[in-house]
Amino acid sequence: MTRLSVNINKIATLRNSRGGNNPNLVKTALDCERFGAEGITVHPRPDERHIRYQDVLDLADVLTTEFNIEGNPTEPKFVDLVLRVRPRPAQVTLVPDALGALTSNAGWDTIAHRDRLIDLIGIFKSAGIRTSIFVDADVRMVEGAAATGTDRIELYTEPYAHHYAENRERAVAPFVEAARRAQEVGLGLNAGHDLSLDNLRFFQQSVPGLLEVSIGHALICDALYFGLENTIQLYLREAKAV
Repeated sequence: MTRLSVNINKIATLRNSRGGNNPNLVKTALDCERFGAEGITVHPRPDERHIRYQDVLDLADVLTTEFNIEGNPTEPKFVDLVLRVRPRPAQVTLVPDALGALTSNAGWDTIAHRDRLIDLIGIFKSAGIRTSIFVDADVRMVEGAAATGTDRIELYTEPYAHHYAENRERAVAPFVEAARRAQEVGLGLNAGHDLSLDNLRFFQQSVPGLLEVSIGHALICDALYFGLENTIQLYLREAKAV
């Protein structure tokens, strides 16, 4: 059954916009867990414009669900940070963000970057951390990811979300194909980016073997209207609908 990991980057953005510690990021993460979240995701970037490196260390001290740290491993500071975290995070998700990128907007070319990814996957797996590579819904990229030794992939779902209203069957088709190939080559499957209450149920019902969705922006937007506890319950319902 698909697990829900709540991305709390937007909480950090709100805090940083005013200075101080309101909202309290750690308390919010603990509340997300209390409200039913099955994991917490953060994506620290070098400029620390939302999640700060110290936030990652503070969260690791107190979280009781799976802690997923996303980021660009070509930044040595990111690799060092993940390896400093105690207890170890459950998962590290490798994302090919350009420096200063507003948000993640493409997956890895796992063929062109194969050797580098093999080295990085080896570093994290040696530390006992489950690894995931952010990829587009492209069978070739899935196969390339498998060659790196990663445990999982995370499918970049913005194209699905963008085309969902036009034709949801057509929008989900490449993700179904990529998921099937992931199963064939022994990869676990995560997904994230622009999944929402509108499109999550159809996605998780259509895509085989979906282990985890990581959702932040839409969930926090919905929480402004529905409240955080109620919103997490709504997303859990969509993630687990049969």
